[in-house]
Amino acid sequence: MAHVSENGSEKKMAEGGNDAELLKEKANTYFKEKDYENAIKYYSEALELNPSNAIYYSNRSLAYLRTECYGYALADATKALEIDKNYIKGYYRRATSNMALGKFKAALKDYETVVRVRPNDKDARMKYQECNKIVKQKAFERAIASDETKKSVVDSLDIENMTIEDDYVGPKLEDGKVTLKFMNEMMDWFKDQKKLHRKCAYQILVQVKDVLSKLPSLVEITLKETEKITICGDTHGQYYDLLNIFKLNGLPSETNPYLFNGDFVDRGSFSVEVILTLFGFKLLYPDNFHLLRGNHETDNMNQMYGFEGEVKAKYTAQMFQLFSEVFQWLPLAQCINNKVLVMHGGLFSEDGVTLENLRKIDRNRQPPDSGPMCDLLWSDPQPQNGRSISKRGVSCQFGPDVTERFLEQNKLDFIVRSHEVKAEGYEVTHSGKCITVFSAPNYCDQMGNKGAYIHLRGSDLKPEFHQFTAVVNGSD
Repeated sequence: MAHVSENGSEKKMAEGGNDAELLKEKANTYFKEKDYENAIKYYSEALELNPSNAIYYSNRSLAYLRTECYGYALADATKALEIDKNYIKGYYRRATSNMALGKFKAALKDYETVVRVRPNDKDARMKYQECNKIVKQKAFERAIASDETKKSVVDSLDIENMTIEDDYVGPKLEDGKVTLKFMNEMMDWFKDQKKLHRKCAYQILVQVKDVLSKLPSLVEITLKETEKITICGDTHGQYYDLLNIFKLNGLPSETNPYLFNGDFVDRGSFSVEVILTLFGFKLLYPDNFHLLRGNHETDNMNQMYGFEGEVKAKYTAQMFQLFSEVFQWLPLAQCINNKVLVMHGGLFSEDGVTLENLRKIDRNRQPPDSGPMCDLLWSDPQPQNGRSISKRGVSCQFGPDVTERFLEQNKLDFIVRSHEVKAEGYEVTHSGKCITVFSAPNYCDQMGNKGAYIHLRGSDLKPEFHQFTAVVNGSD
């Protein structure tokens, strides 16, 4: 009898293995179609049937990486390597996760392993060299950071004496000033995929740094009864979609104020165009056009997700340094009529944070790994009460009870945040007290999501959602 039951359980295991393989194949198909959520779902089901398969963990790790869930990706890659320490893809995945989390030394160790085992793998060698360069660069930066007199790029620029060549027929600032005429010309110039002269780009950056550095970390504004503001979420270098927002909702002006809630750069190919347009409007309407920092207005993210490379390709490494300096001065949160708080990421890893704490944040830096500044840029809401470890590996996830307590303590009605792709362009959670808005439709040219923006009126502060779809590059 015992013999029969043993065969039965072996048969069952084999069937389980086959079923798991079918689920993995299904997940792979979804992955190829860039439907990462379903891919994750079916990899997870395959793992329930066969929890000791390193490949399933590694595949799910890659799907998590694609959805920016670096924390989960890291855990899966680590698990794959616990199961099979010779599984090379596992080292790759873990290195990529650590790179995204800014843990470059840990990443370097794994890339070293891959290069040792596969000396002829060109991609692995390139990634190893790139990571090694960053580790050395960080060490160098730490060495000079201790030298208190860290000079600004501005000090080494002689913008006045930069010449604009005769054959440049593009937009120029008028007497060194941004005007509406200049903005319209620049937007058209960018639309034709032409490059703004470096002198003009530098003029904008130097002036906007000056304007932003005078702002508090928590900006507070009042809308009158008759006034409204438009709040936009992530735009991520999707320049033609930004133009579409202005087409649908009107250009920014003193009577048509905007707030862009971070993540202006990375991912999309036109991050330089997006950020220079937004900075231009900030200079034109400093009191009616608002910008908050996102987790992508940081060096680590810009190294990983394209902005640094784009600036170096279109301009110079020195200009990227200046962008980095300017990003450090972007405010972190905005309060409207003492009732609505807007930030890129979300609420905090600990209770008891007040608006006064936010006002006091010394923001002119790369964000720390934890604390209120990190949370404002990185955290996400979750449906269940309490807090849990973040899927991103940075900050936390916060539940409806956390939102409720924070709002009550600070006498606020609700929060508006961005930071996550939503199929409809927006999402209302936590009983209407936590609103997400995301303004990059068909994100990364593959997600198929709508974009949205929000109107808030001074009279009632009730959010009114407007959705839009992606435009084809260069088309109206």
